[in-house]
Amino acid sequence: MTTSGSNPDFAESQVALAMDWGGTWARAAVIDRQGQLLWQGRVANEPGALQDELVEAAGSLLLEARDNAGERSIAGAGIALAGSIDASTDMLLSSPNLPALNGVTLPDVWQPMLGMPVWVGNDANLAALGECYYGAGRPDLPENPAARTLVFVTFSTGVGAGVVDGGEVFIGAAGAAAEVGHMTIDYRADAPPCACGNSGCLEALASGTAIGRAAQARLAHATPGAPLQLAYEANATITGQDVFDAAERGDSVAVEVVNDAVTAIIVGMGNVLNLFNPDVVVLGGGVTQGLLQLGLLGRIEDGMRRRAMSSGHRRFRLVPATLGDSQGLVGGASLVWAKTEQQAALG
Repeated sequence: MTTSGSNPDFAESQVALAMDWGGTWARAAVIDRQGQLLWQGRVANEPGALQDELVEAAGSLLLEARDNAGERSIAGAGIALAGSIDASTDMLLSSPNLPALNGVTLPDVWQPMLGMPVWVGNDANLAALGECYYGAGRPDLPENPAARTLVFVTFSTGVGAGVVDGGEVFIGAAGAAAEVGHMTIDYRADAPPCACGNSGCLEALASGTAIGRAAQARLAHATPGAPLQLAYEANATITGQDVFDAAERGDSVAVEVVNDAVTAIIVGMGNVLNLFNPDVVVLGGGVTQGLLQLGLLGRIEDGMRRRAMSSGHRRFRLVPATLGDSQGLVGGASLVWAKTEQQAALG
């Protein structure tokens, strides 16, 4: 377990406990209303650990976070998890990174232990909520309003998304809404297969994994000694970042692969505009960093506007994510604030 020390100058405002639970680490923090991380720590997920062992280790980290809140009033704990979470029971149905946790209902386990409310949410949904509260959803200029409808899409190993409307996450009937990565973009019979079991999904065309795979498939046509060929010879596997680096150096195969991915992103994000009518669209993940590296966000935004069906759909701004490595933690805290505000409104 690793931690960073408590701040002796804690303000006397209410705080939230937050956890970002990924495949390698469970990270926890104490976060104030301004989105500041006042304390944070982490614990490794032991390889091969059973469900009870994982839950106990992460729960101990939350207890440590609670202790480091000092005398502050704690509004509750918000937990960000990758995977599908049942909207009515808060049970984790399926987690790609921590399958041992499938079937656990964390609020039932941790609320008695912590003595406070515990809420859980999908990590992409909570990243969207965090960006809405503390990041890209804030006005770009003082005279502009905050985001009314924000869509966050992360292009990384896979493609995930979250939608926030009027300050609330849109989760759907079963808590599985906004699977933007699994809209069909390519319906041809030979479209690339997707991990979800379908083919031609946005994730199968524009994730970092897909970009690397597409480049590797074209290596037979690469010029000997070209950047992409050299990257393959050095690593035997081509990553999305290898492709962006090679494209930046003018590699023709890499440029073709990136152009194909950008086309898929434009089609997919044009669909997002027409479906959700957002005023703010936030792109995150490693692929987005590659797109920024090549200066392609403007091209994507122009392409999205061309595919928007009306002037109302064209009134949006496209921005990169702002919260970086803290998005899961800040998203977990944002869930606490959203839930406590809802409860206050209900009296």
